[in-house]
Amino acid sequence: MKKYAALILLILTALSLSACRMSASTPPPETPTTNLSEIARQATQTAIAKTPKAGDAEQTPGTDPTQGDPTAAPAEETEEPEPTPKPTKKPASGEAPTYAVPDSYTIHEGEFPFCLARRFNINIDDLLNYNGLSDNTILYPGDVIQIPESARPFNGQRALRSHPTTYTVQSGESLYAIACKFGDVDPRAIAEVNDLSLNQQLTPGTTIQIP
Repeated sequence: MKKYAALILLILTALSLSACRMSASTPPPETPTTNLSEIARQATQTAIAKTPKAGDAEQTPGTDPTQGDPTAAPAEETEEPEPTPKPTKKPASGEAPTYAVPDSYTIHEGEFPFCLARRFNINIDDLLNYNGLSDNTILYPGDVIQIPESARPFNGQRALRSHPTTYTVQSGESLYAIACKFGDVDPRAIAEVNDLSLNQQLTPGTTIQIP
């Protein structure tokens, strides 16, 4: 019994000595020395790099400074004002307005074929033949006469009176009848230079301008 106890004690002693030798032969892992001054220097450089320079625009992460702010509301389109139409220039005193020759014309009181031929600068024969009329044909107010497009010019003096001038309205006269007295004057031109309606009733004794 004593022999077994001594053997067990010897084994325990051997194990204890072995553990001591292993602890002495295996040094503990070295802990790297922390350099506090180096850490402070790196932190300072990082802070300087992240600080925006003067004049640099602040940029939100994930945005492109060249594209503007994507969260901003789109600018409202401004409608361009429509151009104001230019006023029609009224002819100066003595300057006769010009008008296109119509395809057809309705006769008014005081008008006749020769009157229209002078006014529209159309050969009287061409005008009469185009409408199947003769020199003796009488036209009445409301009759419609056709105006030929390819007629020759009037053969003779178109103007019957000198103008521009002034004219004193006679009893019962219209602008159409007054225009026929001057030959080559259009009643629309007389109405325009006098600020009158084309069918306006004229007062006898009134002085009007003839362009």
